[in-house]
Amino acid sequence: MKIGKYELYPVNSGFFSLDGGAMFGVIPRPLWEKTNPPDSRNRIRLATRCLLLKSPSGNILIDNGMGNKSDEKAKDIYNIDQDEFSLEKSLAGIGLHKDDITAVILTHLHFDHCGGSTEYEKGRIVPSFKNAKYYVSRKNYDWAVMASERDRASYIKDNFVPLAEEGLITFLNGNTFDDGIELIEMNGHTFGMNLVKISDSSGTLLYCADLLPCRAHIPLPYIMGYDLQPLVTLEEKKNILAAAADEGWILFFEHDPATPAARAARTEKGFKADELTEIV
Repeated sequence: MKIGKYELYPVNSGFFSLDGGAMFGVIPRPLWEKTNPPDSRNRIRLATRCLLLKSPSGNILIDNGMGNKSDEKAKDIYNIDQDEFSLEKSLAGIGLHKDDITAVILTHLHFDHCGGSTEYEKGRIVPSFKNAKYYVSRKNYDWAVMASERDRASYIKDNFVPLAEEGLITFLNGNTFDDGIELIEMNGHTFGMNLVKISDSSGTLLYCADLLPCRAHIPLPYIMGYDLQPLVTLEEKKNILAAAADEGWILFFEHDPATPAARAARTEKGFKADELTEIV
């Protein structure tokens, strides 16, 4: 798919699992398990689907998954599976290496979105993308380094503090990143999360991050238990889905294990997933 000057490629960096009840908040299991069946530990399978924007001026990667620093305990808790898909393998599939990435946009600093930002090299943590600058909102970074007891476990400092110490983080200012790339700040899931909107005169794709982790999260009440401000999330969903449905945006799902993208449609009760869309 091409939008403006950018060629867009999904980059699957692997799978992991989280508690299904936490992923769907107040929605009863008999409803959410229809679309996201749980395993014996009540976990649902989730992708870590990043997005590459390739252009003559460089290669922009949006988020980078969980990375490869997890210990055996974390691998068991989160059922991490990178056997078939990993960041390196998926980039190689489109003819790129991590060193070819020139910019990394981090929607927010939860471990499943920025874990691939750093890696171990000879026993020390170093940046994974040696020729890239990293971009994140100041609001989210400031929250990440002093997160509350409720969400502290989601922010692993080894994923981002070393980048700041080496001067590799640029804090996003305003809502324009580059020609055709707009950032939309969200504060329901966490503080200062950015959705990434790529558009030209013929169409728009929205990288939904954790506002809409999966296609099943399009109906308005389907809000994660992880969200710090669920009522704020509700209003954010109403606004985004109204624009997406009315203007025909493609919604790109970071965590849906099977469906990379879809469009939204209005219903009497709110919104639903409409046309499923392949991103190639």
